[in-house]
Amino acid sequence: MQSIEDKILVNIKKCGRGKEFFASDFSAYGESKSVSKVLSNLVKKQVLIKLATGIYYYPKIDKKLGLGILYPSLDTVAEAIAKRDKARIVPTGIYALNRLGLSTQVPANYVYLTDGSPRRIKVGNGKGILLKHTAPKNLAFKNDLAMLITFALKEITQERVTQEHLDRLKYVLQQVPKEHILQDSKLMPAWIKKLILKLYE
Repeated sequence: MQSIEDKILVNIKKCGRGKEFFASDFSAYGESKSVSKVLSNLVKKQVLIKLATGIYYYPKIDKKLGLGILYPSLDTVAEAIAKRDKARIVPTGIYALNRLGLSTQVPANYVYLTDGSPRRIKVGNGKGILLKHTAPKNLAFKNDLAMLITFALKEITQERVTQEHLDRLKYVLQQVPKEHILQDSKLMPAWIKKLILKLYE
């Protein structure tokens, strides 16, 4: 009979390198204590890397350029958590501005609004993911870019929008038809809808 560790190893290798795993992914193989112990052993054996409490990574290794372990981005980890929790997330705050090229500031913490459980997840060297709960209606956007722009502009505030911000948003919006963005206009504050319409002129 295969041990719990053997079963977990087979599962991990089948998925391939560069994949995140949660302790709960292996609940069918044994009690949570046993699974946690096996995962801790695999971390000690350097098979897995522990990204955060209950989150593990089967590392992708770059041998071509000699870069070694290629760690997943915080964005990838956040999306994996959202997928597991069947929740929706959207970047907000400085990270939303960074994603749109409206700021060059790289935040230590990636902040997302979610309709799932709020939590703070520490990942690696002082970095982290903050999931802030919001009402599902705030995430009811059909277009992800419309949602991202809305939360980024809310972060900037109407009074602090600069010409530089407008130029960048105009460039970003050129990639998407106006009707795709404006299908979510009812979910936007009036000033953001007006600004977007002006940028499409």
